[in-house]
Amino acid sequence: MVTRADIGVIGGSGFYSLLDDATEIEVATPYGPPSDVVAVGRIGERPVAFLPRHGRDHRFPPHRIPYRANLWALRSLGVRQVLAPSAVGSLRPELGPGTLVVPDQLVDRTSGRAQTYYDTDGVVHAAFSDPYCPVGRAAAASTARSAGWDLADNGTLVVIEGPRFSTRAESRWFTANGWTIVGMTGFPESVLARELAMCYTSLSLVTDHDAGVEAGEGVTHEEVLAFFATNIARMRSLVTDVVTALPQDRTCPCGNALDGIKLPFDLPE
Repeated sequence: MVTRADIGVIGGSGFYSLLDDATEIEVATPYGPPSDVVAVGRIGERPVAFLPRHGRDHRFPPHRIPYRANLWALRSLGVRQVLAPSAVGSLRPELGPGTLVVPDQLVDRTSGRAQTYYDTDGVVHAAFSDPYCPVGRAAAASTARSAGWDLADNGTLVVIEGPRFSTRAESRWFTANGWTIVGMTGFPESVLARELAMCYTSLSLVTDHDAGVEAGEGVTHEEVLAFFATNIARMRSLVTDVVTALPQDRTCPCGNALDGIKLPFDLPE
């Protein structure tokens, strides 16, 4: 029985399971329960924890996901490296459905989401200029390239509040700013991982072109889920391969993100 893991996978829309022969663990956190029980098992020799971001029944919309509980629960189980597959819309005509984007930058356009653990009992300023783990990104891009994915190994993810999709004007504005893809869940997930000194790597699957990129009625939630469902086996295979490609020991800056900062409470070990 595996009850701790060093790698965590947070599954997005349509990605509700990953591990065979897993142990399901209910984790209590100071921020309430996570989105679902955490499944802990192995991929090869690597212990892995899997958590469906929206819950297995997709009960949490993007703005209601218990992000703080989710990341805290994973760290409590030993996780220090996080892979985050998700569905996104493309802001670039050349990046069509089926493209995998491994972004290196992020723009936050959400509002009202709890986005820090350090909102009482002292101030903590975590550096976030480079929001994603460079080692995780390199492993993901190399693995995807070897597997024949249409790949963009950098780009900017703009995260909107949701649950509605963008207007055409918003989409055109995002494109004019030079941003690459748009999603609803990549923030505050990424910054909360940084505040817990965890590595975080986004695996963003393009399911559609956003409303301002091309003519048409605009995408629906059902279309996003349907496209992701047709690619779920391939995405699971990619995640499995990236897990095995991640280093056992961390040499990236993520683990040192809180060095020299006096924290108001102890982080879970």
